[in-house]
Amino acid sequence: MDAFTDQVFSGNPAAVCPLTHWLDDGLLQRIAEENNLSETAFFVPEGDGYRLRWFTPEAEVDLCGHATLAAAHVLYRHLGYNQATLEFATRSGPLQVTRSDNGYQMDFPASRPQPVAAPAKLLAGLGKAPKDVLAAFDYIAVYHSAEEVEALAPDFEQLRQLGLRGVVATAPGPSKDKDVDFVSRCFFPKLRVNEDPVTGSAHCQLAPYWANKLGKEQLSAYQASKRGGTIHCQLATERVLLSGQAVDFMQGEISLVSL
Repeated sequence: MDAFTDQVFSGNPAAVCPLTHWLDDGLLQRIAEENNLSETAFFVPEGDGYRLRWFTPEAEVDLCGHATLAAAHVLYRHLGYNQATLEFATRSGPLQVTRSDNGYQMDFPASRPQPVAAPAKLLAGLGKAPKDVLAAFDYIAVYHSAEEVEALAPDFEQLRQLGLRGVVATAPGPSKDKDVDFVSRCFFPKLRVNEDPVTGSAHCQLAPYWANKLGKEQLSAYQASKRGGTIHCQLATERVLLSGQAVDFMQGEISLVSL
């Protein structure tokens, strides 16, 4: 699936693998590495919903927005799920997905970044010093303009050595292409994803930050990667509602008969 887009070859691609029962964790990781996408989502039925897990080519992660969106799209569009609310049990707690005017709306935990001293490797890796640096589960590098964010040419080896999951560069909108409230780019070399095309989980940090800065609870966001993608954000106390669309790219089967 291509997520956070209404057109194939844009947004963020995710593989979605519905399962009847869990396979060995090592096998799940090998499937994700074979897919070689930023995320592969696996889910199995559990109670009235599903247990959802996400794997990069390197490791299992605690939270992923675009692969959750893709998994919901598979359930609603292809597997006959017809309830108003879809609930996933995850390592980040229960996540709910509903259909919305913008495709699907996901209810995620908010994370509020706090100001920190800029690590030397962060500054070296970004190549241009941001005006502010904050941290939640990623470093957040805030720039004056979308043009500065779009012009970044990171040194991923420097960013790989940082202690947090990754680095999110952001600035107020609009960008040259989109009339939005804020823009971002996301770098996760530790997870073998140098630049993620569109990152829902990053907006769990960005939406609270920009809601406070701009004085509004509903925000439009554009992730200015090569593929690009649009995310609609709404701050709801300690939750963030993220909305976007997903489209089909390919359907197939994974053969494990030779294992």
